[in-house]
Amino acid sequence: MSYIHESVVYNIYPLGYCGAPKENDHVQTYRLDKVLDSIEHFKHLGINVMLFNPVFESSRHGYDTIDYRKVDCRLGDNASFKHICDVLHENGIRVILDAVFNHVGREFFAFRDVQEKKWDSPYCGWFQNLNFGGSSPYGDPFWYEGWAGHYDLVKLNLQNPDVVSYLLDSVNFWIDEFDIDGLRLDAANVMDCEFFKKLRHTCKSRKPDFWLYGEIVGGDYNRLVGGDMLDSVTNYECYKGIYSSHNDHNYFEIAHSLNRQFANGGIYQHIYTFNFVDNHDVNRVASELRDKNHLYNVYTMLYTMPGVPSVYYGSEFGVEGKRTWESDYALRPCLDLNNVPNANMQLCDHIAKLGRVRLALDALKYGKFENVNIQNEKLVYKRYTDAQTVFVMFNLTDRGENLGFDSRCNAKLTDVLNGNEVFDCNGWCEIFMPPYSARVLVVNDGSFRLDEEAPAAAAPVKKAKNHSKKELKEEAVTLGRYRHFKGNEYEVIGFAKHSETEEKLVLYRSTQNPEEVWARPYDMFKEIITRDGKQVRRFTKLDN
Repeated sequence: MSYIHESVVYNIYPLGYCGAPKENDHVQTYRLDKVLDSIEHFKHLGINVMLFNPVFESSRHGYDTIDYRKVDCRLGDNASFKHICDVLHENGIRVILDAVFNHVGREFFAFRDVQEKKWDSPYCGWFQNLNFGGSSPYGDPFWYEGWAGHYDLVKLNLQNPDVVSYLLDSVNFWIDEFDIDGLRLDAANVMDCEFFKKLRHTCKSRKPDFWLYGEIVGGDYNRLVGGDMLDSVTNYECYKGIYSSHNDHNYFEIAHSLNRQFANGGIYQHIYTFNFVDNHDVNRVASELRDKNHLYNVYTMLYTMPGVPSVYYGSEFGVEGKRTWESDYALRPCLDLNNVPNANMQLCDHIAKLGRVRLALDALKYGKFENVNIQNEKLVYKRYTDAQTVFVMFNLTDRGENLGFDSRCNAKLTDVLNGNEVFDCNGWCEIFMPPYSARVLVVNDGSFRLDEEAPAAAAPVKKAKNHSKKELKEEAVTLGRYRHFKGNEYEVIGFAKHSETEEKLVLYRSTQNPEEVWARPYDMFKEIITRDGKQVRRFTKLDN
């Protein structure tokens, strides 16, 4: 079992959360350090995994990457983000990063090289369907594929071995530098599955419990999840079903999805899905619901269904926001989580209690699923392991209702969501449900109680051991012959500066074809990478 079974995720879109400029102003500002001011809030919620949407250098919104190995200057730098990750780990909170490997921005170094050198660029093969038979919508003298028709997002060719090596080396850099614990694969549904296999091997060889999940809006989740690909995917089917079943007073909708996915014979029983009720791409659930009273049941469902729950920053306070045709920035506001305007503190405390409930009950973390009683406005389902059974009950009406179900047991039922209230049960149970309410009932002998206090501090996350990294140290690049880790030999003939970024470049040529002269960033030329689970130099000096 992965650590994710014992987790509650908190999702931050950093550029919005920090109020960063919408266009990269290239001014070094340490805005993301504000995360450290909210550690106690995260712990109050029971959060033990932090998901950061893109943190690396980009032109605008994070998904148009400029540099995979440099934290966006609008957020901080590599050292400041490393400190953030270290503090989160010290407080028992793991870190998952948003990996945008389907596409890059137009300022990405390899694309800029193609713009400058055209067909003479060694990076022409790095981009999907790039050809010089036409021009791009931006006026480039070549055509390329943009993600979903967005030509500011240049689609990478994930079947190019050099692209794959570059991306996997970047992931190894993130593990080495920030000790990350998992990745969200953006736009996973349109990516090459063979790449996922290589990514999985790289990550799991470094950290066996490293968690990989993909963003997929629709289609068959099984296509991306398997023993040699991703661990999980986003559960958009239930995201929609949760809010719309409350809006339409039709619990049959979400009950159908849960049964289809997770019941005995369900198509996704083996997938521990990534569950959410809002994120940086969809309307805030507080804006989506017609009746805000349903927020409590919505989150109770999120925390008690199979899979891992994720809370989008600010939504624990009932923050609202809707996307428009022109922009989705309303979904990504700048927030001080210790001082949210018009905060719904009752909802926040409810979600904190749900965190305690979920993390305390194995049936919710590991259990199977079964619908027990489905009505338009009332629902009962069961989560169970061999050792524990939990019934979850919902009433979405504005009035008190009795709700009955067959428990198939003679026992006590302790409602751990509502003050450990105990009900006697002899087979058929009929329990009163207040308006807009839910109950989480643990089957027991009458002795079970959930501690109402905040959970104990999570144990610090142990830093991954990397003995092999100590065996090699980066060395300065000098003139002379080098062997690339793939076997070819080259001669370093000089150094240069990028005309716009002033980045230091190494000039080198093939010893077999001296007319082939290449330029590569100095830091990349001298770096140490992981190859088949071992640390090796990208280029090894052959003469002194």
